[in-house]
Amino acid sequence: MIALGKPDRQTDVLVVGGGISGLQTALDLADQGYQVTVVERQPSIGGRMIALSKVFPTLDCASCITTPRMSAAAHHSGIDLLTYTEVDSILPEGAGHRVLVTHKPTYVDRDKCIGCRLCEYACDAEYPDPFEQGIAPIRAIAVPFTTAIPQKAILNAEYCMTCGSCARVCPTDAIDYDQQPVRESIQAGAVVIASGYALNALTAKPQYNAQRSGNIISPLTMERLLAPHAPHGRVLRPSDGKIPGSIAFVQCAGSRDETVGVAYCSRVCCMYAIKQAMLLSGALPIADITIYYMDIRAFGKGYEQFYQNAKAMGINFVRGKVARIEPVDSDDLLVHVEVTEEAAGAMQKRRHDLVVLAQGMIPQWNPSVASPVRLGGDGFVATPDATSPASTHVPGIFVAGTAAGPKDIVDSIAEAGAAAMEVSRYLYQHAAKAGGPGTAPAPRRVALKLAATGS
Repeated sequence: MIALGKPDRQTDVLVVGGGISGLQTALDLADQGYQVTVVERQPSIGGRMIALSKVFPTLDCASCITTPRMSAAAHHSGIDLLTYTEVDSILPEGAGHRVLVTHKPTYVDRDKCIGCRLCEYACDAEYPDPFEQGIAPIRAIAVPFTTAIPQKAILNAEYCMTCGSCARVCPTDAIDYDQQPVRESIQAGAVVIASGYALNALTAKPQYNAQRSGNIISPLTMERLLAPHAPHGRVLRPSDGKIPGSIAFVQCAGSRDETVGVAYCSRVCCMYAIKQAMLLSGALPIADITIYYMDIRAFGKGYEQFYQNAKAMGINFVRGKVARIEPVDSDDLLVHVEVTEEAAGAMQKRRHDLVVLAQGMIPQWNPSVASPVRLGGDGFVATPDATSPASTHVPGIFVAGTAAGPKDIVDSIAEAGAAAMEVSRYLYQHAAKAGGPGTAPAPRRVALKLAATGS
């Protein structure tokens, strides 16, 4: 047991991560009557999914699925959102856990900010927008993106010229250039790690020469080019703004390859490449679209039919291993590929305007966070019990979504629901063991309150 003094706040459940898995877990628990605190390191909740164009295999709008959950979490009385906040440690204490977090300075008083964006319009400093994967600029002080929650401005001190323009136009005097990081201690009955995933570096395979050409892009950049709310409104290649006439997808460019440290399959790459290729065929009807693959892994419901539909649309599937990508004149790219469909495995050179590399999905959970959580050999949070996919080695700490390993959105949401059920059962069992007044689990407390008021 670790004594850390009186906590700054108490909560039934603390969820690390405000992506689709974290939000689903939080909503499921809050609807049961638990008080949930969501800690998100980015300025807005929504995670990776809010930046996607559409989802496979239905091609539904990704924002149309994500934003209702974002809004529901923001307006739920049982959920507290702590955005732009880092988790420093998760330490066992008594029957629960003490979580230390740091609120990073936004240099804007969030209680005063009304999201009017006058500061953004007045600012003259710009830098590459991380939400748009750097293909468009954003002002040094701005609301992170159109559908961000909360709709509060963030000032990036690295690019701020301290000219004072934002402070002069702010109608609520919310700009605070002297804001400092604030640490907070939170006592939680249970913790859910839903920290999501990252992608390994675009330059992980030097033979693909992504460092030499801006026309070798990540799948997340392609998502932003295809999105209905994309900055350019159409698909343009980054180097010169040209509409690409030939686009290639290189699969397993960061997965199933021990040389880049990702020996496993990232599971979703085949399907998002097919999805993007289908969307591109609609956006650029006369473009040639080629997917270079080793194996197509269409593992989910409707995924095989999705693959067959893409082939029927005229998308070229070439089975082979890309050995090298060489930038050539006019910003084009020469792909050297060993076509394994042919008897002797012929080496071919094919020219393309734009290449998308299927990067590997790697853990986002920071191993430097002081916690008793164990990681698997792949670096993701370990789940030792196959019958309880949300459980970790530590009682009271659970995991949801891609924090436990690569998976698609459907499985992430399903596992978020499983995590919520595991947490609810854990809290109920521990409250029942403790006994005594005030120890009943949250849904029971709600029922007692309603009974006392005669509702």
